[in-house]
Amino acid sequence: MGQTFAGLLKAVRARTGQGGTAQPAPTAALRLCGDYLAGLTASGPLNDARQTRLVAAMGSLTTATGADALFDALLRTGQRGLEAEGDTETRLALDIATEATELRPRSKGAWRLRGAALDALGHRDEAAQAFERHLELQQNPAAAEDIARRITTLGEQRACLDEAAALLPGEDGTRLRALHNAPAGQARADFAETVRRRSTEGGGTADPAVRRLTALYAAHRRLLDRGRMADPLLGGAEPLGAGALRRLVDGRSVCLVSGAARIADEEREPGSPLGKLIDGYDLVVRCDTLPAAAPRTDVHAVTLRGDTPWTGPSWDRRTGTRLVFGDSLPHWRRSLRARLVTGAQDHIGDASLRHPLDDPALLGEDGWGERTGTAFTVLRLLDFLDTADRLDLIGFGLPGQLLPRERDWVTARATHEDETEMRTALR
Repeated sequence: MGQTFAGLLKAVRARTGQGGTAQPAPTAALRLCGDYLAGLTASGPLNDARQTRLVAAMGSLTTATGADALFDALLRTGQRGLEAEGDTETRLALDIATEATELRPRSKGAWRLRGAALDALGHRDEAAQAFERHLELQQNPAAAEDIARRITTLGEQRACLDEAAALLPGEDGTRLRALHNAPAGQARADFAETVRRRSTEGGGTADPAVRRLTALYAAHRRLLDRGRMADPLLGGAEPLGAGALRRLVDGRSVCLVSGAARIADEEREPGSPLGKLIDGYDLVVRCDTLPAAAPRTDVHAVTLRGDTPWTGPSWDRRTGTRLVFGDSLPHWRRSLRARLVTGAQDHIGDASLRHPLDDPALLGEDGWGERTGTAFTVLRLLDFLDTADRLDLIGFGLPGQLLPRERDWVTARATHEDETEMRTALR
């Protein structure tokens, strides 16, 4: 890895004119990347996957040719720095975004990156200004809903601090207002200490001002930790636990349809026997990325993958029930807030269903691991609930649809297999 760093560092310095012949378009961002790589080279082996992706992005930056490709690689490197979540990497992302907005003042992607980096570092007033500039440039209002919501959240955070500061005399109020542009950890700790101190003074919690201060702290902490959803009730969607899922499938025929391209193609053909077969089930379950123009999905199951699963595409395809599997709990919650779309589902699997295989309150089985596929997770869950009148798999006999251990489990329990229909029955 050290040799890789050395070669990449040489390429960066060559492009910025720090070693060898300078290449076109040297930038301050490239020099900053070189400094970052030099620090990694001195710190020993690299074991962090997010840093590895950042280094890979820097590699692409050194080989990009053409103004547009170089600029895109610059933004991608900044985004990878932001995703790494370290203080050094976040500051690198901000420096990259700042230069990107100077190079192309009308780049909405650059202003969005700049706002996100400022926000992550606690510079919330500047972040709001960068996000507002992004909105001015954004031509697609739907694509900017999350930014507009973030601006609203930042404004509500400031309003909480301003009202709380008005309840405190002198320097206490001034310090509280200043927390709006402080790192999140400092803002949490200092506001909490202020509430604690005021609660032990004077009339304590019997004082209406202290009670109001406590309520403002709770509201500020919630906004700081969780942000704001477009619709907290998700258009009337209801949470669904194991008991509700059991009732949903009770006495009904259920088929789990493979996401293989062959299945999707055959199902879409007019008068397709496979399409008629699938349509005959009471509940149709599909997983992860839904095929284009899938005629029907009653249950959509998806597994969160990667270090930043909340950055994935929105779950905007209509379904009756959406089950989201994944750990950790904070990442699971953040992903739901970021990716669920109002009105796109009637029911949402709650936290009790987020890791059913190894949850001792449900299956509690060991050894399946993080690579277990979404299809097998939802299949095993439905089999465990044991209320479906019929539970079939469609298309999972095709190569690559199940891992070997998952295939062994299905084969051992299958009651019937029909190669013509590509159907495997479990009951």
